[in-house]
Amino acid sequence: MIRAIYPGSFDPVSNGHLDIIRRAAEKVDELIVAVLQNRNKNGSLFTVEERLDQLRLVTRDLPNVTVDCFEGLLVDFAKQRDVQVIIRGLRAVTDFESEFQMALTNRSLSPHLETFFIPTSVEYLYLSSSTIKEVASFGGNICGMVPKELEPALLEKFKK
Repeated sequence: MIRAIYPGSFDPVSNGHLDIIRRAAEKVDELIVAVLQNRNKNGSLFTVEERLDQLRLVTRDLPNVTVDCFEGLLVDFAKQRDVQVIIRGLRAVTDFESEFQMALTNRSLSPHLETFFIPTSVEYLYLSSSTIKEVASFGGNICGMVPKELEPALLEKFKK
């Protein structure tokens, strides 16, 4: 049985994230979408609980996907959950350098843990959480950037 983790901040959950989740879920027996509780990253738009709820909502049709959160080292969380594979999405060559370095670090800390890179689908190459937040903050059209059911919550954050 192949158990994998797709970690991230998911602030907000984008259609690019959902694309990677759906494609990875087709290739593994169980996929854990794991929200990082990063104490060093201030200014999150959504709370960890809100992001967990959003991810559960948009993955509800994927029976082999569970949503969880973790703090600390990903390799420790992977060990606790008996995970063999880390899934990482790649948008551009610039993503690869930092992701490759992290994959090698994780491998040195936990040699049995592999990292699988999934390139994003072309229609989501431009998407990033910061871009989505910027567009939403100015009242721009975020249709197609985030799952439709999450659009109201994102726009509401910027009305305040």
